[in-house]
Amino acid sequence: MLLSRYMYVLTQELFFPPVSNANLDGILAIGGDLSPERLQLAYQSGIFPWFEDDEPIIWWSPNPRMVLFLDELVVSKSMRNILNRNIFRLTFNQNFREVISNCQKIKREGQNGTWITNEMIEAYCKLNELGISKSVEVWQNDALVGGLYGIDMGHVFCGESMFSKVSNASKVAFIALVEKLKKEDYQLLDCQVYNEHLESLGCREIPRTDFMQILNNTTI
Repeated sequence: MLLSRYMYVLTQELFFPPVSNANLDGILAIGGDLSPERLQLAYQSGIFPWFEDDEPIIWWSPNPRMVLFLDELVVSKSMRNILNRNIFRLTFNQNFREVISNCQKIKREGQNGTWITNEMIEAYCKLNELGISKSVEVWQNDALVGGLYGIDMGHVFCGESMFSKVSNASKVAFIALVEKLKKEDYQLLDCQVYNEHLESLGCREIPRTDFMQILNNTTI
């Protein structure tokens, strides 16, 4: 159902409109559900859900898109010193539920609450069971102190959220993920929308059309 020129109301039908129909804020559609099938279709189509508990499901495809080309990762000298000290231990996809739960609970500057609802946690844990959503865990003295999670598209990794309980733990997770993706010949790390923290790590905005070409494995 078309709600307006720029927004669709989804039904139970497994469908998304073209991302070019998103409004200037990047909102494409509302409604639908968080079934594994719909979430997979969303990420394959360059779309992701982002909403709060008191809102309907809102589907986004922003333009421009914040991404990291893996060779453009910026690691500061101070960060390299932290990595070289080996004060953190890393694991991959070993404690997904704990990572996403911490991402939900962590307090963030300038935010009153979280966009990671309990419904989203269960939906992404189902995707993890299917091998589609994955996590990075950062440990210190056997305690989980940082991490991130996202959606693995095989050649593009769509980052969703990260958390840090001690200084630099989320950066360690991010750098470890990028190094792993480079070794496995991924093309891109999708970071969705701009923020200064991501920019400091080498991420930049590109046109949505360029992002979609990479996502669809076509040449820019």
